[in-house]
Amino acid sequence: MILFADKRFLVVDKPAGLPVHPGRAGGPSVEDHFPAWRSGKTGPWLAHRLDQDTAGCLVIALKKSALLAAQACFAEGQAEKTYWAVVRGVPRAASGVIDLPLAKQTTGRAWKMVADQAASPAITNWRVLGQGPNMSVVEFSPKTGRTHQIRAHAAAIGHPILGDAIYGGGPGALQLLARAIRLPLTPPLAAIAPVPAHMAANVKACAVATL
Repeated sequence: MILFADKRFLVVDKPAGLPVHPGRAGGPSVEDHFPAWRSGKTGPWLAHRLDQDTAGCLVIALKKSALLAAQACFAEGQAEKTYWAVVRGVPRAASGVIDLPLAKQTTGRAWKMVADQAASPAITNWRVLGQGPNMSVVEFSPKTGRTHQIRAHAAAIGHPILGDAIYGGGPGALQLLARAIRLPLTPPLAAIAPVPAHMAANVKACAVATL
């Protein structure tokens, strides 16, 4: 689904489970659609990335100048990104800020992000949007762009994202949505992704209004 389109960019609603790049073993990816979206001799290009299991807003640049402008927004912390997640339990506070540097920890072939005060900063604002039976919908607004930042930070405050087996959220599909994105360009880019089917029942149970 195309959420936003102009001569510079597309914002697509990436399905959960679809990688942005082809894997070593092959299989479908977002890049399979690039020939259909190409508007010139080269491109398009991914302006940023989403984890394979994360659904929602993914920015595709159609022009090299647009790619460079978008990358500058991300690098300078100007991109406004909003995520929705269904997490285990209900935070005691209604909102807060997680300021916890993260570093990659590898064990054999497995890896995850862990707290490390010597690592690069990782900061996330959050607020509770609604709550249900032993779960809640939390809006996360990352101010930095570390790998697995939302997932690791949610676990760090004791409320891992449902379906996130790496960080304590248990089995099933990851309940994480890249809900909205805004780049303060001229003109600005803005898009909102609908709640995907695999999250819809839990979001409704937490009494959160959706598109």
